[in-house]
Amino acid sequence: MKDSKVAIVVIALLSVAIPGLIGVFLYSPSKISLDYLWLKDIPAFNALVNSLTAIFLLMGKRYARQGEILWHKFFMSFALTLGIIFVLAYSLYHSTSASAMFGDANLNGILEHGEEVRIGNLRYFYFAVLLSHIGMSFVVIPFVLFAFYFAIVGNIEKHKNTVKYTWPIWMYVSVTGVLVYFMASPYYPQ
Repeated sequence: MKDSKVAIVVIALLSVAIPGLIGVFLYSPSKISLDYLWLKDIPAFNALVNSLTAIFLLMGKRYARQGEILWHKFFMSFALTLGIIFVLAYSLYHSTSASAMFGDANLNGILEHGEEVRIGNLRYFYFAVLLSHIGMSFVVIPFVLFAFYFAIVGNIEKHKNTVKYTWPIWMYVSVTGVLVYFMASPYYPQ
């Protein structure tokens, strides 16, 4: 019982700390130039990570349904590992680089009238996908951590009940992360 209370506290702390740290990095005042060329490739890397996460989530679900728990654990553990890698890479990128401005074709940091007219209503769609992606990415953190905790301690019923909600949210976050990247990629600094 004491272990479960400790787990709940740790999961709650991580669920607040991770978005908090991302927010600090995102709005950190000390942006540096992309002197380190590999930094500019992080958004593409993160899109790849999100793609692989979606594949691993599909494989994990498939093997769980087939009762092949070892393979299920393998793919879900890799999905979690990729999630951790994503958070680290995302934080690194946003602590060192300005965010891309959707529609800023000339990359001057200002959405000019002509650029705004060119992208039109697509901007609303982009922001709807982006904001839902960000919101769901914060919501899914405690669910993922609880799902893994319940699996590790062998409380399979709670694990199953948790993943009913966790899996679709995590899949949505992974897929929309790729969509956001492809929509924003023309506006990343070169």
